[in-house]
This record gives sequence, structure tokens and C-alpha cells, in this order.
Amino acid sequence: MDHAVIRIGPYQLASQVILAPMAGVTDLPFRQLCRKLGAGLVVSEMVTSDIRLWNSRKSRNRLDHRGEDEPRSVQIAGGDPQMMAEAARMNEQLGAQIIDINMGCPAKKVCNKAAGSALMRDETLVAEILEAVVNAVNLPVTLKIRTGWCEAQRNGLTIARIAEESGIQALAVHGRTRNQLYTGFAEYDTIAAIKQQAGIPIFANGDIDSPQKAQQVLRHTGADAVMVGRAAQGRPWIFNEINHYLERGELLPPPPLEWQQKTLIEHLHALHRFYGEHQGVRIARKHVGWYLQTLPGAGDFRRTFNRLECPAQQHQNIQTFFTRLLEGDLAA
Repeated sequence: MDHAVIRIGPYQLASQVILAPMAGVTDLPFRQLCRKLGAGLVVSEMVTSDIRLWNSRKSRNRLDHRGEDEPRSVQIAGGDPQMMAEAARMNEQLGAQIIDINMGCPAKKVCNKAAGSALMRDETLVAEILEAVVNAVNLPVTLKIRTGWCEAQRNGLTIARIAEESGIQALAVHGRTRNQLYTGFAEYDTIAAIKQQAGIPIFANGDIDSPQKAQQVLRHTGADAVMVGRAAQGRPWIFNEINHYLERGELLPPPPLEWQQKTLIEHLHALHRFYGEHQGVRIARKHVGWYLQTLPGAGDFRRTFNRLECPAQQHQNIQTFFTRLLEGDLAA
């Protein structure tokens, strides 16, 4: 499938499959892994625009981009134009190369503070925030939105127009309204309509969980790229699978178990290194749970694994689990 080169400011994306920012998931180790496995762009976890809160361990980790490949895209969230502009400036100083603004997060704690997708109800404020951020930095600024606030107020088209007029250089659209949260099905007609009127790259997001679905959504919407979120959890090789299918029209076979084991062990190492032993062990639990979701014997293994307290034990347990799998010792 031929596709035009996608540019965000001076940066050319390596492929048309992008890792969506996900709080508590898209930390530095996971972003690096997804990029290695074919993601054309990865976006950091959301950072609050309230820089007084940046001293927390959580924020410090989210602002850490050491050794990260270019372009480094950092997502910020907030409802106050001046604070958002300041957060963007600070991130520019910390090495961000693209600033991404979150108006797509449906989480209550984000929406109650009039940030995330709650902002979509106030189109004037949207314009003020976007212009303030664009004018604050010498970096390209991108935006993530939903199709609207609710069924009756699906104003994604208007917001997309405001975004482009404000100088936003690429727009990701999740095919749900804020009120849908993550329920029901994503719809792509609104994304197609946005793409038709837009002069900037449009990324389609929502329920893209297979190479076939990625191709369908690209064809249906005309979008420049697809953005994959939850489907990459425990399956970071989905980016290579989608790239291969878009280029060749054929499905890659599932990666061999030995390769999956090697990838998981490398990811584990990276988490322990990045977070330190104590926190690394805790954070590894959810990632390991996602990797093993579809494998036989995973439920029992998980219960044991989640009680382990040190990196060496985690490694050992995973080695043993895969050895038993490879020897056919775990029945499906």
C-alpha cells in the first residue's frame, strides 16, 4: 500500500503506525520497545500542565527521555492556557521535540478539572489553549481529541478546524465521544469527514487491534496513519505486523515463543533499570500479565508471579514458564 511521507514539523515518521499515549503504560522502556518493533512515532504518558507537581516521582519518570530516539513527543494536559504554555516551554527545555496536547482523555479525574476531552465542550477555550501552546514553543504541536463530548455534541469537525487554524501540525482522533469512555464501538465516519477537510496529517485511533483492522480504518477514513493503544499492551510486535500487512498484504506468522520470551525478558530488564528494583518489580507485573494473557497456564502463573518481590525471581519464573511451554508441559 503506497503512502505519502508523514511529516510533523521537521520530523518524518518511520511508519504509519503510531503508539498512542497511555497513562501508566507508555513509559520510556515501553516506548523504546515499540519503536524498535515498528512504531513510526511514540508519545509519552500524559504530564500535568501544573509544573508545581513535577517533583513527584511519577512526573519525574514521565519527563525522563534519556537515550530516547527522535522525535521525542511529550503529551501535556490541562485547562488553563497560560499553564499549558508554561508546561510546553518547560518540556521544550527538557528535550521534547514535539508537544502533544491531550483533549482525548475521558478519565473522570482529568475531565473534572476541565482538561482532557472535557475541553471539547468549550470551543473558545480550545482555541485559546492551542494558540497559547503553539506560540510558546519553537516546536511542532500536535493534538489528540475525541469525536465530541456526547452523541448530541459531536463537534470533532469544528475542533479540527480550530486546531488547524491555531497552527496544530497533526491531529489524532479517537472514534468515540467522551461519554462513551472506552465502551461500545469506535466509529470512523467522523474521522473520515475530518480528514476530508483537513490540510494536516490525521491519525485514526480507536479499536485498532489487528493488521486487517488497521487497513480497513485507513481505507475508510483516508487517514494518514493509525494510532494503536490497548492492543499494543503485551503485544508490542503489533506494529511490525501492521506495517508488514500494509506493505505486502500478507499476515506475519505469530512470533515464535523463544522470541516472545527474549522480548519479555529484555522489557523486564529495562523496567528494573528504569524504575529501580522495588518499583520496577511492581510495574513489571502488569506488563507480564498482558504478555501472557493468551498463553496456556497464564492464570496460575500470574498469581504466583504477582507475589514475587525481587528481579532475579521474576526472571527465573519467566524462564521456567517458557521452558515448560516450549516442552509442551502446559496444556491449553
